[in-house]
Amino acid sequence: MADSTLDAIRLKVRRLTRSPSEAQLTTDQIDEYVNNFVLFDFPEHLRLFAMRKTFTFFTEPYQDVYNSENAADELDDFKNEYITIHEPIYIDGRRAPLYQDREKFYGLYPRTNSRVTIATGDGATMLFQGTLTNKPIVQSNVLFSSVDANNTTLELHDSNPNIPTNLGALTGNGTGTINYVTGEYSLLFTNPPAANTKIVSHTIPYVASVPQALLYFNNEFTVRPIPDQAYRIDMEVYRRPTILLSNNQSPDIEQWHQYISYGAAKKVLEDRLDEEGVRMIMPEFKTQERLVLRRTIVQNTNNRVATIYTDRLDGQGRNSWWNNNN
Repeated sequence: MADSTLDAIRLKVRRLTRSPSEAQLTTDQIDEYVNNFVLFDFPEHLRLFAMRKTFTFFTEPYQDVYNSENAADELDDFKNEYITIHEPIYIDGRRAPLYQDREKFYGLYPRTNSRVTIATGDGATMLFQGTLTNKPIVQSNVLFSSVDANNTTLELHDSNPNIPTNLGALTGNGTGTINYVTGEYSLLFTNPPAANTKIVSHTIPYVASVPQALLYFNNEFTVRPIPDQAYRIDMEVYRRPTILLSNNQSPDIEQWHQYISYGAAKKVLEDRLDEEGVRMIMPEFKTQERLVLRRTIVQNTNNRVATIYTDRLDGQGRNSWWNNNN
């Protein structure tokens, strides 16, 4: 049986680079070249059918933004583990649109601030506490503002919301807290707001419900409407190939081992500035690339190009002949 393990890849790299001994090229160095190619070059050269999978994460009540810092384990290091995301998107089992343009997304779901006077300064009081009437409010979009006796701006804004407790810390010209769900706030300004000066809250209130759309931007997901409970979100993603660590470990698809060997050897020769060596292996490198891509090409021949008539011909559209006559 053909050997497709990391050991076989190492041996092939040694032969291609004319480095039979550890003194010329150590095993650790080979492994570094191999995995550099696997993780960074391979997925950019080829987007294969075998690298596409379904990815799932779950929403939290009153939380609209999900990234590797504030979400559950499934989003840990998402930006490095997965290359791109694709439709279809399903939220709670229903098809939902995917946006990557903030202008379009927030055009449909505006982030219009509600400005409300919550108190009036007396020139001495620095601590203000109370509860906002319009709540819940969007996280990381909270601002309290006023001016002191010298007409200097006083502002407190939220940062690093604490997701489990729905409590946000306020920073700026003082300190404070805000509860995004109940609307309770506590403000301590560094200077007292001037007498008869308004202290104004700038917040975005909303009605929590089932999310209907998803925005992917800056390596994080934003849902609208903001959820009132946990919902399942499914999407398609391209993932990076699995890193090779064990001697007897094979690539995700065993056929890839020759392509990986040539790719790693090419990187070794490039670092040695061996242009002739690179030229010699490039024809076979491209041949292996075509062979690896072949499976995806054949798989995709099952799909015809989508047109405005596709659903009608498939008998799946709302106005299809099948639906109209059965």
